[in-house]
Amino acid sequence: MKRYFPFILLAFSACTKSDYLDVNAGERPPLQAYISFVNARPVATGIQFWTFTQQVTTTAVGANQSSPYLPATYGNVQINFTEGNGSSYKASRQFGNSAAYTENGGPNGPIPGYYHTVVAAAKKDDRSKDTLVLFYDDLSKAPDGKAKLRFLHFAAGIGDVQVTLQQQGSGKVWFEKVSYGSAGGGNLSGAAYDLGPFTNVNAGTISLTVSVNGKPLDIPALASLKLEAGKAYTVLLNSSVNEKGVPGASLLVHE
Repeated sequence: MKRYFPFILLAFSACTKSDYLDVNAGERPPLQAYISFVNARPVATGIQFWTFTQQVTTTAVGANQSSPYLPATYGNVQINFTEGNGSSYKASRQFGNSAAYTENGGPNGPIPGYYHTVVAAAKKDDRSKDTLVLFYDDLSKAPDGKAKLRFLHFAAGIGDVQVTLQQQGSGKVWFEKVSYGSAGGGNLSGAAYDLGPFTNVNAGTISLTVSVNGKPLDIPALASLKLEAGKAYTVLLNSSVNEKGVPGASLLVHE
C-alpha cells in the first residue's frame, strides 16, 4: 500500500468577498484515522470492533486474522469488541485519554490521516481476560526490491522471545528480546509507542526462528514466508486456539 503525505504550498492572492463565500465547507472530506483490527485471542469465535457505540467492522474478524484498514474516529477514542453475535463488550480501552499507561487507557490515540493496528488479545497474566493494544503503522514506501516486515508477540503463556531471520542461506538475530504484547524493535518509554516499527528486508522467501531461553519453538508457519517487493507485512506470533502454551503464527498483509 502506497501512502503519500503531500506538502501544502500556500499562495497569497487577491480575492473578493464573493470568492470566499463560494467555498463550500460541506465538500471537504471529514478527517479520519485508519485502523486495521487484529484478532489475536486464543478463541475460535470471530469478533467485531467498535469505537464508542459505533460498530466499525462489518465482517467478524477471525482468530489470528486482520481486517482491512477502516476509517475510524481519532483522538480520544474508546475501542471495544464483541464476540460472535453478542452485544456486550468483551473488552474496552480508552486511547488518548491519559498521560500514563493504565489498565483501561493510555496516551496514544489514533491520529487523523494516519494508519494504525489495534490488536485484541489475552492479557499477559490472565489468559481468560482480554485487552486491546494500539500500534502506529509506518506505511511509507520501502526501497526498491524490499518489503516491510514487523513482528508482534501475542502468544499467551510464552515468555520473552528471540527472533532470528534467515534468507538465502544466511541468518541473523533480528530481535534479541520481544516481550508479550509488544512489537519487535518497539520502544515504550512512558509517552507512546514508536511508529510502526517495520524493518526493510529483501523481498523473496524468508524463514523465522523464534526461541525461548535459547530453545527454538516448532512453528511450521514461519518456515517459509513469501514477501513481495513494495508490500508491508506483520508476523503475528499467537496462541493456537484453545491450546495453552502452543504457539502459532500468521502473516498479515497491510492493504
